[in-house]
Amino acid sequence: MERPAWAGPEVDVSKPSAARIYDAHLGGFHNFQVDRDAAAKIAAFMPELPDIMRANRSFLRRAVRHLAGQGITQFLDLGSGIPTVGNVHEIAWKANPDCRIMYVDVDPIAVSHSRMILSGIDQATAIQGDLRDPHKILSDPETQRLLDFSQPVAVLMFAVLHFVPDADDPAGIIREYLGATVPGSCLAISHASLEGSEPEKAEEATQQFRRSVTDFSMRTRTEITSLFDGLELVDPGVVYLPEWKPDHGDEVKDAKRTSTFAGVARKNR
Repeated sequence: MERPAWAGPEVDVSKPSAARIYDAHLGGFHNFQVDRDAAAKIAAFMPELPDIMRANRSFLRRAVRHLAGQGITQFLDLGSGIPTVGNVHEIAWKANPDCRIMYVDVDPIAVSHSRMILSGIDQATAIQGDLRDPHKILSDPETQRLLDFSQPVAVLMFAVLHFVPDADDPAGIIREYLGATVPGSCLAISHASLEGSEPEKAEEATQQFRRSVTDFSMRTRTEITSLFDGLELVDPGVVYLPEWKPDHGDEVKDAKRTSTFAGVARKNR
């Protein structure tokens, strides 16, 4: 295939990536046929998946707006993916132009395109990194340059922890990130779940994702809630995506169909 200008030589265009599949489901333009094929296979078992991803993007918007409204001016977005309309920096800067945003993703195309969008801007950038290596990400010179860890930081993990298997200890990873922050910092998570969906369809979609892309670990509401242990959950707690402080127009008849839980919490000590 002909390589588009926005895909550098470091990008493997022969294998699907989670970030580009997400972009494909959102109707974006930064994906390849291999990603669209994988997206179609998964959606065949979960046709509601594009709606779920749009609901997740809406939660991102509301969560970032809430955090900025609480005085948070620094955001560490882990697993940030392909930039689309309604990125963290766009939302945060509407609330406070002084906000600083560090995007992190394992996919080189997500990082290179983020850097292209943010070229010439001092208050936001992107680095390539695996969120399972907190020390490397936190000690990266760009992270240290952009974020002041003596002040509160919002750690964002939107639709990414279900790619972290239990063997990699997602709760321990979260503790390491939060351990580097001061009281007043916050954690925002959205996470796919088997609850709320048809179990057989969800399991088949999970297996399809594992075969086509990468490991995928849906968790229960109780397991997702436990990821916030030691933090103070913001009302309404851990709920389905459309139920977290919905804006007018975000409401849905059956929030359970999103099969994804979301929550925001504050570190008090």
